[in-house]
Amino acid sequence: MEHRARKRFGQNFLVDQGIVQAIVGAVAPAPGDAVIEIGPGLGALTRVLLAEIEPAERPMHVVEIDRDLIARLNREYAPEDLVVHAGDALQFDFAGFARGMREAGRRVRVVGNLPYNISSPLLFHLVAAAPWVEDQHFMLQREVVERMVSAPGDSEFGRLSVMLQYRYEMEQVLDVPPESFDPAPKVDSAVVRMRPRPAAELGAVNEKVFAQVVAAGFSQRRKMLRNTLNAYVIETGGAEVAEGAGIRLTARAEDIGVEAWVAFANAVAQTREKAMLAK
Repeated sequence: MEHRARKRFGQNFLVDQGIVQAIVGAVAPAPGDAVIEIGPGLGALTRVLLAEIEPAERPMHVVEIDRDLIARLNREYAPEDLVVHAGDALQFDFAGFARGMREAGRRVRVVGNLPYNISSPLLFHLVAAAPWVEDQHFMLQREVVERMVSAPGDSEFGRLSVMLQYRYEMEQVLDVPPESFDPAPKVDSAVVRMRPRPAAELGAVNEKVFAQVVAAGFSQRRKMLRNTLNAYVIETGGAEVAEGAGIRLTARAEDIGVEAWVAFANAVAQTREKAMLAK
C-alpha cells in the first residue's frame, strides 16, 4: 500500500539511491556501533544502514511518529534486526538511550532525515545526549546547515551557530537537491556531520547563563551589543569586563566568536555566584 507523505509530520521521503549511498558512506557504520535513526520514513536509509551492520551488532534503532509507518516497519523487519521506538523525537530520551549504550560498550551513531519544521528544536533536544554520542549525521534544510557551520562575521552566523559550535565540531558533507525527495521540498538540503566536543573543551561554568547571554545578544540582531547586553554589562560592573572577555560593545552579535561569548557568560555567572555568597 502506497504511503502518502503527511505535511503535519514534515515528511519528504528520500528516494535518490545515490544520495542514500553517499550518506551511508559518510556514516560508515563499524563494529561496536549502536545506530539510531530519527524519522526513517519509508526506510530508504534504514535498509542500506542495516545491510552494513553485522547480525551480531544488531538491532538498529529508529524513532518514528507516524503510526502507519511504524506498522510498516514492524511488518518488514524482525525485532532482533530493528527496534522501532514509536513517538515524537522531541520527547524521546536520547540521553538515556545513548548513556545506556555507552555503558554497554557501544559507540552511539545518530542519523536522520530530520523534519524541517522541527529541526532547530530537535537539534537542541539532542544536546543532552552529546556526552555519550560518537557523532550525528543529519539531512537538513541547506540554509540551516549553513547557519550551523558559519563563521563569526558571516550574515548567517547566529544564536544557532554559537550554541551548536560550542558543543560540536561540525562540517557540511553533502549537498542534496530537491529532486532527491518525494515529494520534492521547495528548498535545497544538505547533510551535516556533528561530532560532540570533549567535556574538557567546554568552557562555560554555567551553561544556563551562557544560553541566556547568547539569546540576549542575538535578540535584536541589528543593534549593537551595548544595547542588547546592557543589563549584563551593568551586572558585571561595567564595559571593561565585557571588553576584557572579547565582547566589543560597538559590534553586533554576529561578529563575536564562541570563545568570547563563553568568557563573558562566565563573568556573569561568577558575578552572580559572588553575590549569592555575600548574602
